[in-house]
Amino acid sequence: MTDAVPVDAHEFAVAVVRALTARGETVAVAESLTGGLVVAELVGVPGASAVVRGGVVAYATPVKATVLGVDAHLLAEHGAVDPEVARQMADGVRRALVVDGVAATWGISTTGVAGPDPQDGKPVGTVFVGIASAAGAEAVELHLDGDRAAIRSGVVSELLTRLRSRLEGVE
Repeated sequence: MTDAVPVDAHEFAVAVVRALTARGETVAVAESLTGGLVVAELVGVPGASAVVRGGVVAYATPVKATVLGVDAHLLAEHGAVDPEVARQMADGVRRALVVDGVAATWGISTTGVAGPDPQDGKPVGTVFVGIASAAGAEAVELHLDGDRAAIRSGVVSELLTRLRSRLEGVE
């Protein structure tokens, strides 16, 4: 479990776009509680069009299954706030945003509870972020404090920080 401290997500977005460009790789984004904030941060960086495939805002739980391919039984049994859901969202968006027959190199995802009320039996501030590549997918559990805006902002920073670390081999 991680307690993230929100920081300026823009510096992480710049680092991610630069690293992806240098590596000749691409990213696709699947978002639930962040509602497009991650992809907006990435596309705010000049040159992002070369590496950002796009994003899917799967805010409604059924969209996670129908568009991103998240297992419907998993969603029914555990709800959307679950590490396996984050993994499947990241892998699903990576595979869905295909260009010239090639999936995105990386898929990243967000799912969780920004508030004001608990969801799926999980308290406000419980979040899972996913990162997927052809080698596999992982999810990280976060516990963030603050109001709805602070939690959503913190998720963006935390996810971009983690992707940057993966790209730069810093983990």
